[in-house]
Amino acid sequence: MEISRRLPTKPSRLTLLNESSHRHPHHKKPCWPVDSSPSPTPKASDALPLPLYLTNGIFFTLFFSVAYYLLHRWRDKIRSSTPLHVVTLTELAAIVSLIASFIYLLGFFGIDFVQSFISRADVDVEIDAETDILEADRRPCPKLMDHTSRPPIMISSAEDEEIVNSVVSGKTPSYSLESKLGDCYRAASIRREAVERTMERSLVGLPLEGFDYESILGQCCEMPIGYVQIPVGIAGPLLLNGCEYLVPMATTEGCLVASTNRGCKAIYASGGATGILLKDGMTRAPVVRFATAKRASDLKFFLEDPLNFDTLAVVFNKSSRFGRLQSIQCSMAGKNLYIRFSCSTGDAMGMNMVSKGVQNVLEFLQSDFPDMDVIGISGNFCSDKKPAAVNWIEGRGKSVVCEAIITEDVVKKVLKTTVPALVELNMLKNLAGSAVAGALGGFNAHAANIVSAVFIATGQDPAQNIESSHCITMMEAINDGKDLHISVTMPSIEVGTVGGGTQLASQSACLNLLGVKGANKESPGSNSRLLATIVAGSVLAGELSLMSAIAAGQLVKSHMKYNRSSRGFSKIVGKI
Repeated sequence: MEISRRLPTKPSRLTLLNESSHRHPHHKKPCWPVDSSPSPTPKASDALPLPLYLTNGIFFTLFFSVAYYLLHRWRDKIRSSTPLHVVTLTELAAIVSLIASFIYLLGFFGIDFVQSFISRADVDVEIDAETDILEADRRPCPKLMDHTSRPPIMISSAEDEEIVNSVVSGKTPSYSLESKLGDCYRAASIRREAVERTMERSLVGLPLEGFDYESILGQCCEMPIGYVQIPVGIAGPLLLNGCEYLVPMATTEGCLVASTNRGCKAIYASGGATGILLKDGMTRAPVVRFATAKRASDLKFFLEDPLNFDTLAVVFNKSSRFGRLQSIQCSMAGKNLYIRFSCSTGDAMGMNMVSKGVQNVLEFLQSDFPDMDVIGISGNFCSDKKPAAVNWIEGRGKSVVCEAIITEDVVKKVLKTTVPALVELNMLKNLAGSAVAGALGGFNAHAANIVSAVFIATGQDPAQNIESSHCITMMEAINDGKDLHISVTMPSIEVGTVGGGTQLASQSACLNLLGVKGANKESPGSNSRLLATIVAGSVLAGELSLMSAIAAGQLVKSHMKYNRSSRGFSKIVGKI
């Protein structure tokens, strides 16, 4: 039977005006509120057109009377030797009535089960109700915060209460709380309360306590109101260049850590992987403009002349102890010139470092090219946080290749597939399939999955996952087709072990687990280079495992088993 729940009706304009007169004058109401009063629990009997006792009586009478009539007719047919399958119109109607009444009575005796099923399915009913609201009104408003059931306000004094009211009214800018109060935690709690009051929505579930807000002031995040929790899993040990690493991965995607861990197991059982750093250089490319293309070409020739490189390097390098100019590459578009500087950056990711060096060079060039108009310190020829062929071809950050030979026995026992199947799948999926899709640096199965998880765990810039995930995965059968040679080539892994999010406690702990925390004083830059190699090795493990799952037809089964849990969902929905 179909069971429906009535939805709260949209209040009238007069009701909204009456309600708004009791609110704070600075509170804004973008749309009508959902009725927060508790609705009665739906019952299965609500779907019946008649009272339950009357409906039951009708169907009981119908069932037994029809059954008696049919048994009487069948007895007469047996006595008169009439075939039982020959029925009259009256007998056919009686049979239909018998079946209908039986179905109803079956539902009636199971009504307690139906009622309990409906109670457990409250989440589904709420979702259906929300869908109906969306169809009825294109400007729905999520359920407003219930001030009677919300947690206590985290305001410790009348002074803080006054500050909250000042922020809500707009008299005190939210971004100035840290500087005015001198207490980052207090500023975050006041800002959070002001947000809840302004939006009239609860932030229950977003943690506030347990975080060092002083550590992010001026470098990681502005105007904080809490922090998001992301679980960190461990894959490994990853045997890379003769050393074992347990790789921290921060992710909310089920199967990802388990799959990467299986790849690490296969690599370990086959003797380990080898990672080679090919290049290390961060880039920044300003765009400058001249009155004519001739003048732009003059600067291009000047910058690309080897005789001028040493002079430019001295000017560039004075901005940092670790930043060392490596090369300058120019590209023209009419009278506009794009200048791509590349430099080493020690153990830092190096964007700020290279930018300062570029600024020094531009100021130096103004003396010889006074007609040069600097349009922007970045002209997208770098190219940062965007898919770009220049990064795929020339590289940016750390360029790494990582390889391993997986024995036939490991392919069968650990990866549950065969070498020919993997080689064929890689050719048709990662190479041909990506080419058909017009991929740019995406000749792989899921390199971005592993790169993102390691980046978040170790405090890297997640947005740089875009170019850092450029990867081509190659597979080849060797040793007379028995063993598998697999490699990943990643030309632009952008990582650092100092600066940015790497200094936060959780991220610093993950870097320490890998043995690359902070700067390497003995060999500047070696920690960040090792981290890039570990990232590539982890991608190798992830590619190996996922491709094996696809080749063996286990992908969907694994995700349905490990990535479809609904535990706790009803509790979460109930708090919204």
